[in-house]
Amino acid sequence: MSIIIKNLTYIYDEDMPFANKALDDLSFEIKDRDFVGLIGHTGSGKSTLIQHLNGLIKPSSGEIHVNGFNITEKDMNLTEIRKRVGIVFQYPEYQLFEETVEKDIAFGPSNLNLSQEEISIRVKESMEAVGLNYEEYKGKSPFDLSGGQKRRVAIAGVIAMKPELLILDEPTAGLDPGGRDEIFGLIKRLHVESNMTIILSSHSMDDMAKIAKTIIVMNHGKIEFMGTPREIFNNHAPRLKEIGLDIPQVLELATKLRAKGFDIRNDVLTIEEVKEEILKFMKGRS
Repeated sequence: MSIIIKNLTYIYDEDMPFANKALDDLSFEIKDRDFVGLIGHTGSGKSTLIQHLNGLIKPSSGEIHVNGFNITEKDMNLTEIRKRVGIVFQYPEYQLFEETVEKDIAFGPSNLNLSQEEISIRVKESMEAVGLNYEEYKGKSPFDLSGGQKRRVAIAGVIAMKPELLILDEPTAGLDPGGRDEIFGLIKRLHVESNMTIILSSHSMDDMAKIAKTIIVMNHGKIEFMGTPREIFNNHAPRLKEIGLDIPQVLELATKLRAKGFDIRNDVLTIEEVKEEILKFMKGRS
């Protein structure tokens, strides 16, 4: 699913004394089946942008085209758009409410006028997609699960709607490192196996560098940079630090190694690449 944004502006409390421009004349395109990492400091406009993409917020001005549909048109049927655009908000386990995992995941598809057979198929498929065995977890209360498992149930409930675009807003917030790695691994696998377009908002630069194809850096309601992870993190590290963002730890490591005399190329992005450069350097010295 492709997305085209044209001159998008959003002002909170417009025409009021404390009006705040959260999005400032954004224009960009996300291509079908892309995996976009959305990064920016708190207050940069990330969450506001996300809420525009399925019509939860109407822009003050500008247009949003989702797969050819201008969702900012006055008479647009947003129900159809929301079937195609799934959003997993931060701390999605707070939205779980049914008595069993199966019923919670089935809630969304049940509102699509589907047959019971189709709903059951979707529940089973989505549970398996997020790594939850259907027979083992279907009858459990979602509130008895671990934090990472609750996130999986919440994500399963969204993908059971079969969206073409999946948006995740800080999906690993509050999880321990193990839970965070599980969720990022799950999201990467969903992208590969389902061929859906994914937009992922996260503060984890190391994970963004590893799994995103495109990075969008937001700063005070504007797009500071947009490009591949290698372009963004290797060419703009000083500016990222200026606007209060981290860079992947592997880049910090590479910089320190260069300072100690190691001949490491400037575009490394993963620990595997750094390891390869170190081995190459050491062999050259032997």
